[in-house]
Amino acid sequence: MMAEDAAAARLANSPDLADQAVWRRLTTRHGDRLAEIMAVHGWPTEALVGPDAAKAAWLVAQHADRQLDVQRRAVELMTAAVSDGAASARDLAFLQDRLAVNEGREQRYGTQIGAVTDGRPVPWPCEEPERLDERRAEVGIEPFDEYTARFAPR
Repeated sequence: MMAEDAAAARLANSPDLADQAVWRRLTTRHGDRLAEIMAVHGWPTEALVGPDAAKAAWLVAQHADRQLDVQRRAVELMTAAVSDGAASARDLAFLQDRLAVNEGREQRYGTQIGAVTDGRPVPWPCEEPERLDERRAEVGIEPFDEYTARFAPR
């Protein structure tokens, strides 16, 4: 699933609606499969499925933007896995932000970029933006300015 996702990711924001439809079908199929896996096994941790498949599960959850039930369940299970030391707090933070944006809530870690304005990446709204880098550091994410430097036009 991770290889398919990587090969098709450019279609997500394509100006061609047929390309976008291909992306949506792919991410929905992957989201459905992740839901099945989570129902049987819980969160696919590295100990359970290996590092590549665990990363793929996180990526599939990240991209399940039209399947909020899948993202919510993934956040729930991944939160427990992080508490047990079996999953990445950084990855969880990205998924929590993605879900918050998809639900119309403010994100905590500023990982989801909404636009680039005047050459500067602008995140979707964040709670307590003055504490953003503090929260990011707690989960192993670089400061916002360092993170967004890679999104800036070159």
